[in-house]
Amino acid sequence: MKPFKKNFHSETFFPFKFDYRQTKTPKSELPNHFHDWYEIVYVYGGKGTFFIDYSFIDMEKGDIFVIPANTIHYSIPNSESPITSTAIFFNPLLMTNLSSRDTFSFLHIFDESSRLNNYRYSLNNEQQKQLESMIENIDHEFTHKKSGYNQAALIQLQLILLLLNRSIIHQHSPYTATQKAIPKWLSMILEYIEDHFSEKITLSFLAEYGNVSSAHLSRVFKQMTGLNVSEYIKMKKILNAKQLLLKTEENVSSIAEQCGFESMPYFHRTFKKIMDMTPSQYRHSTKA
Repeated sequence: MKPFKKNFHSETFFPFKFDYRQTKTPKSELPNHFHDWYEIVYVYGGKGTFFIDYSFIDMEKGDIFVIPANTIHYSIPNSESPITSTAIFFNPLLMTNLSSRDTFSFLHIFDESSRLNNYRYSLNNEQQKQLESMIENIDHEFTHKKSGYNQAALIQLQLILLLLNRSIIHQHSPYTATQKAIPKWLSMILEYIEDHFSEKITLSFLAEYGNVSSAHLSRVFKQMTGLNVSEYIKMKKILNAKQLLLKTEENVSSIAEQCGFESMPYFHRTFKKIMDMTPSQYRHSTKA
């Protein structure tokens, strides 16, 4: 199964999407995916495991997950007690285009989560009530569609981000994954890939590194991450290339080499297959 790029083309006139109080079973959950928008997931109840970036994280009532753009993630609901959650997706331009002389950034919590590899935060009872009220207000606006409902929903999103930045950004609790036993060798391999994905990595090397057979590694890796090993490494390379295309002026061939692609044709072909555009087109589209 290749990684799934979630698109939001139909909402581009107002880049904000809202999935209210949905219960996801293992069969209904999206496969391993990523997208260019930012995402907030709030858990009302149930059990499950979130695979985000290269970490496995428990999901339970009162948890909120902050997922920056272009972050591989994959939810694994518990079959006996499936997760009920609300997901909010938005283009970060909705926040960065706000005119203000203040140095405060609504997106600060996303930057910190990415920097610290810390995507889960726990809300106390009072914070849960505040957040659930704001979420209900967004649902009310999108349901009734009164004059200015988009702007009203955006104001509620700003209040949510303000709450998160003020109240929970300093949490640094260690991740656990008790609902699914995560083999130590798998965590070691994921960490190795995170540090070396731009290098040539073979399945046999990873199997030897984790002291498991190649067949067992392949089976468990796909079961737990939603991707096979080669697709996962390829995805890491492409997401790194996207960041370099956005944040640097380096030429495309140099970026391809830095990300571990052995030839320009292969880099172009792989990038276009995943992003539906060439690297140069992607760079120009983000600066338009």
